[in-house]
Amino acid sequence: MKEYKKYYRLPATPEEVYIALTNPFTIELWTGEPAEMSVEPGSEFSMWDGSIVGKNLEFEENKKIVQQWYFDGQPDASVVTIKLHPDKNDTSIELKHTNIPDEAYEDISEGWDESYFGALAEFFSDRD
Repeated sequence: MKEYKKYYRLPATPEEVYIALTNPFTIELWTGEPAEMSVEPGSEFSMWDGSIVGKNLEFEENKKIVQQWYFDGQPDASVVTIKLHPDKNDTSIELKHTNIPDEAYEDISEGWDESYFGALAEFFSDRD
């Protein structure tokens, strides 16, 4: 099992980023796929038409999201923690993804950079 940790920066406020990560309608706007999401701890979620599924563990509005991600439909102990920090007019994001299966690590790290935070950066930059 591996761990992935990286910092990202988005041209939006922490409130805007939090909504983009937790509101199913907004998630659909930047992913292009239907999403199931709730800010209720213990609720299940699904993004990218079921490519990412898991359980929501903890929320701190506009500051932190903690989720358990399932691999191959199994509730392994893979945990994603996203912390949002205001930084002038932007948001600095601290991502930590633990217990990634070795065989999934490359896809996961690319996914964070391109599909997840890459798509979010494009979504927010298209607003201007």
